[in-house]
Amino acid sequence: MSMNDPLGDMLTRIRNAQMRGKSTVRTPASKLRAWVLDVLLDEGYIRGYEKIDGANGLPEIVISLKYFDGTPVIRELKRVSTPGRRVYMSVKDIPSVRQGLGVSIVSTSKGVMSDAAARTANVGGEVLCTVF
Repeated sequence: MSMNDPLGDMLTRIRNAQMRGKSTVRTPASKLRAWVLDVLLDEGYIRGYEKIDGANGLPEIVISLKYFDGTPVIRELKRVSTPGRRVYMSVKDIPSVRQGLGVSIVSTSKGVMSDAAARTANVGGEVLCTVF
């Protein structure tokens, strides 16, 4: 079965695992997923991640989720740009999530980065998702 939205699938797996209180979650590996996880790691939303070989020989990523006092650190995880509706924004239009408390993850010509890093680098791009 082909997957239309791999990034959306990973975000849903993270949301579902946190609702169940899991410490780790597995997802198929890809470069885009790893780049988004790098941003989540830098911003402190996950403990870490590791690339492994799965049971069927395909590479997987094991994500270590982060909790504070038993509640997930990630309160809200939304996909903004989808395969059917891409959302591109210039650097001055990149949204601030919850007055700067959250993070927008942006795919730019200089790589995948947070909204603050994109403003610092003065580049716009495709807004992949928002995290709070």
